[in-house]
Amino acid sequence: MQNYFDKNIDQEAESTPHVAFRSVYRIGKKSRIRSWVLGLFISLLVILFLPWTQNIRTTGAVTTLQMQDRPQEINTIIGGSIEKWYVKEGDHVKKGDTLIKIAEVKVDYLDPELLVRINQQLEAKLEGIENYKGKVGAAEKQIQALMESQQLKIGQLRNKLEQQRLKYSSDSMEMVAARNEWNLASKQWQRQQQMFDSGLVSLTQLEQRNIAFQNSQAKKTTAEIKWNNTRNEMKVLDLEISSALQDYNEKISKISGEKFQSMYEISSGQSEVAKLRNQYANYDIRSKMYSIVAPQDGQVVNAKKAGIGEILKDGELILSIVPAHRNLCVELFVEPMDMPLVQLGQKVRFTFDGFPAVVFSGWPKASYGTFGGVVAAIENNIGANGKYRVLVKEDPDDRKWPEALRVGSGAQSMMLLKNVPIWYELWRNVNGFPPDFYQVKNTDSKSDKKEKK
Repeated sequence: MQNYFDKNIDQEAESTPHVAFRSVYRIGKKSRIRSWVLGLFISLLVILFLPWTQNIRTTGAVTTLQMQDRPQEINTIIGGSIEKWYVKEGDHVKKGDTLIKIAEVKVDYLDPELLVRINQQLEAKLEGIENYKGKVGAAEKQIQALMESQQLKIGQLRNKLEQQRLKYSSDSMEMVAARNEWNLASKQWQRQQQMFDSGLVSLTQLEQRNIAFQNSQAKKTTAEIKWNNTRNEMKVLDLEISSALQDYNEKISKISGEKFQSMYEISSGQSEVAKLRNQYANYDIRSKMYSIVAPQDGQVVNAKKAGIGEILKDGELILSIVPAHRNLCVELFVEPMDMPLVQLGQKVRFTFDGFPAVVFSGWPKASYGTFGGVVAAIENNIGANGKYRVLVKEDPDDRKWPEALRVGSGAQSMMLLKNVPIWYELWRNVNGFPPDFYQVKNTDSKSDKKEKK
C-alpha cells in the first residue's frame, strides 16, 4: 500500500510542471531527526556518567615558602651620613658586596684614633693589674717570712720557758730541802737551849747550835727568794710569748690588709679591663658597620634614600633586595566554608598570570598550561579579609613551574577534591550541597623523601 502511494506521488511529481517542487518539499527523502535525537540522548547519557573532579576555585599570589627567600629590607644599624653609593636600583649583587658606605656623625666616635686610644688604656690597665699582682706576691712572701719568724721566736721563748720550769722544779726542791734543814736546825737549837738552861751543855755549844740554826734559816730564805724569782721569770716569759704572738699577728694582719687591698685593686682593674675590652669590641664592630653589605645574592630594588651626605637614623630603611634563589610557593585565601576540605598534601592546579592556559574545570588532565602544587601549610587563624591563608608549594611529581615566575604574580587555583560522576555534580550544584569530603593518604612525596635524605 505504501509503495503504491509513493509510486502515485512520483508519477504526480513527474507530471507536475514545476521542477523545484520535488526538492522543496523533499518528497521521497527519509527524515534523520529521530536518529540525531536518539544519538544526542545516548551521548548525553554517556557524558553524565563520565568522571568529574570536584574542586575549589580561588585566587592568590606567588610568594616564597622560606622566610629568607622573601624580599628583604636593608636597614642601617647605626646612624650616619651617606658617603658613597656602590649600587643602583636593578643591579644584581652577590653576598658580601658593598652596597653603601656611611660616615660617622656622633661626637663620641669622631676620633679616627679611637681604637688606638682605647687599646692604650687597656694596656695601661693590664700593666697596673700586673703591678698589683706583684704587690700581692710580695705581701704573701712577707706574711710567710713573718709566720716563720713568729714560729722561731715563739719556739725560743717556749724553750726558755721550759728551762725556767725545770729551774723552778730544781729551786722548789732546794727550797724544800732548805726548809727541812731549817726545821731540823730549829728543833736542835730548841733542845740545845733547854739543855743549856738545865746546865747540861756549855754556852759555847749553844752558840754553835745557834749559828747552825741561823745558817739554815739563811739558806731557807735564799732558796725561797730564788724560787720566787724563777716563778716570776716564768710569768714574764708567758707575757713575752703572748706579746710576741700579738706583735706578729698585728704585723701579719697589716700586711694581709695590704694584700687584700691589692687584690681588690686587681679585681677592680679586671672589671675595668672587661669594660674596656667590651668598649673596644663595640667600637671595632661599629667601625665595620660603616660599610653596609648585601646579606645574600639578589637584586637591588626600592631605594628609599638618595644623594651624598644625607643623614640616616638608626635602623632606617635604605633599600630592598629580592633574593636570587627562591623556593617559590603560592599563598591562597580560602573561604571558611571550604576550609574543612583543605588538607596537607592535597593536590592543587594553577594558572599563572602571563602564562596562557586552557582550563577544563573538572578535567585537570585535559587542561593545558596548568601547573601542579601540593598544600604545604594551613594557617589556623582567619585573616583580616575573612579568609584562611593556605601555602602551596611546587609538586615535584608534576611539571616545573616557569623560570620567569616572580614574587607577587597572580595565580588562579583549583584545589582538587573527590572524583564523582557528572550527573552527581549537577545534582549537587542544583541542590546547593558542598563538595564531598575525603581524607588524603599520608604518603611521603618524592620531595619529602629528598628532604629527609
